Amino acid sequence: MRRFSFHVIVLMTLLNTGLAQSQTKSVLTLEQAVEIAINNDPWLVGSEYREQAIVSSSVAAASLPDPVVNIGLANLPTDGFAFDQEPMTQLKAGVSQMFPRGDSLDIRSRQLREQAAEHPLMRADRIARTRVQVSDIWLEIYRAQQSIKLIHQDRALFEQLSDIAKANYATALGRVRQQDIIRAKLELTRLEDRLTKLQALEERATGKLLEWILKNQQSARQLGFDAFSALQLPNTLPAIAKITDNTLLMVKRKNQQQLAEILADHPYILSINQRIRASQTGVELAKEKYKPQWGVNASYAFRDDTPAGASRADFLSVGVSFDLPIFTENRQDKEVSAAVNQSEAIKTDKLLALREMMSAIQSLYAERERLTDRQSLYNDELLAQMQEQADASLNAYTNDDGDFAEVARARIADLNARIDALDIDVDLVRTNIRLNYYFNTTAGISKTQFGEQ
Repeated sequence: MRRFSFHVIVLMTLLNTGLAQSQTKSVLTLEQAVEIAINNDPWLVGSEYREQAIVSSSVAAASLPDPVVNIGLANLPTDGFAFDQEPMTQLKAGVSQMFPRGDSLDIRSRQLREQAAEHPLMRADRIARTRVQVSDIWLEIYRAQQSIKLIHQDRALFEQLSDIAKANYATALGRVRQQDIIRAKLELTRLEDRLTKLQALEERATGKLLEWILKNQQSARQLGFDAFSALQLPNTLPAIAKITDNTLLMVKRKNQQQLAEILADHPYILSINQRIRASQTGVELAKEKYKPQWGVNASYAFRDDTPAGASRADFLSVGVSFDLPIFTENRQDKEVSAAVNQSEAIKTDKLLALREMMSAIQSLYAERERLTDRQSLYNDELLAQMQEQADASLNAYTNDDGDFAEVARARIADLNARIDALDIDVDLVRTNIRLNYYFNTTAGISKTQFGEQ
């Protein structure tokens, strides 16, 4: 029996040494992963280019159309093609300029500027969403790695138990039965299967994470992490910024009015507001089509002297043109109606977005409360009780007063409890991160390369 205890002590020492050595590998923290993903996100770069394109278009939209110049030879006789033969033959040059309806140029330019102002808000929301998505993947890898470590510890113990059971069975010591040896092999096989599943989960999650952070290895090296082939995460969960107690109390009381006021400052909602402003400006632009479009023109016609040498007067022409939008029922009225309906549809999108966000907040808050209760239950009672049960069954077995099957059940139950506790901790962190997304405001929006919006 002392020999068995000595084996367990040596085993745990080796495990602790191995764990300590594994911590010397390159470590990718959650904050590093998020920072790399944000810095390497091509969507953010594309958004900045689209913003600049719209800003440039707004400048162009405020400009008058180019004037039209025309030069021609009019009334040239075909019987001799002589320029001075007929008095109506003339060399004519003219210019015309069209003026858009009402203030349509200024309104269209303002609409484009409002559309451009949506992009910084969209980028802020994209960064917040990226933080959530990358955190989810990072936490899945962390969950898999920590679960693998826990299973490795128990697998080593089962290997020791199997070896001792075989030795005792061969020497006919104690109450070891053949079914104990088979049960030990079975538990080792099942642990191996769980390890395989967890390794597959880790590999899939790692592939997803590398999709975010492997687009530019140089930026990753600047953060002190370049060993992507051996992705290693810290052994502890990161500290997540907590939501204020007042906010949690408001969510608990289901105060929809205050919650809507807070969400009104969320980048996603603000981007919808910006689309609403642009659509309302589109209504103004459509109403300008009720006004006539004006144009002015001027021309100068040169006439040659008569064949006898008498002088002929040149001609100067000046004119104004405009259209009459009097048949508006099937054109202007419909265009205004379409613009109004489009604006109202975007307002509906905002209402739906607010409902979805408030519903998600309530669901996440309820999940957070239940996870917190379970975390306290596991940390205060369940884990200690499982450990006591596992130790008691192991002590009874080493003293020939227990059943190997009971030892196996107790150890597996203890392992499952520790993995469940790990899942609760990871899920609680993930829930807090998701809640933080909804309470993200525009305070964190910085200047873009195109200036402050």
